Amino acid sequence: MAHMVDEVVEPEKGMSTGAQVVAAVVMVAGVAGLMWALAGALPQNTADDRPPATCSSTASASPPARHVSGAQLCTALNRADLSSLLGTPQERARTATGHDMPFEAPDGSRHSNPEATVTFDTYSVRISALYDNLPVADMARLLDSAAQSRTVLGHPAALYSDRTVALTLDLGSGKADTGPGGIARSMLVAQDAKDGGDSYEIVIWRQDEVVPDDAALLRVVETVLPDLPGWTTA
Repeated sequence: MAHMVDEVVEPEKGMSTGAQVVAAVVMVAGVAGLMWALAGALPQNTADDRPPATCSSTASASPPARHVSGAQLCTALNRADLSSLLGTPQERARTATGHDMPFEAPDGSRHSNPEATVTFDTYSVRISALYDNLPVADMARLLDSAAQSRTVLGHPAALYSDRTVALTLDLGSGKADTGPGGIARSMLVAQDAKDGGDSYEIVIWRQDEVVPDDAALLRVVETVLPDLPGWTTA
């Protein structure tokens, strides 16, 4: 009997300072990431009879004061209207997770990298909070040369593309292979209108590796960000 094979894609991290740190955290949390991927690959109920996913979260340590947690990000992102914002109103969330990943900067200071991901049949959406004291204007210069400077809700922002990593799971042999995937679209937005150094990033990508709709990304950004702790009105 042929093995069942499924494919899950996740965004590959770019070469910015913040992204390099996140990539290291993903390596540390590889088991959690693999469990998330397996959850997406295992047989599911049909979209008509399964309830929408509720947030599950893990925290390695309490986030510093005035920092948002992965659980808070998941709650804000896992909205009842998220699939409508993405242009797929008939779909229900398959998975919804939040994580707080502590890391130590080169200067010895400790930070956390909270993030949350909600996955549908067509789209996946990830939101991260970056507390790296790096303004969006500076971050944009470190991203690929095609990054576009934007203003979102009166806050400095940068729109750019990244490449996803396709994780192929053979459920018969238990083996996993990775390879290049499709395109992810990312919006990095300063938490305050003065671009004081902290930011939020929202990334969307499609399971079928079609290029995501920028209009869908913008709808998610403009709807989710104002409800997050640390966001200031321009």
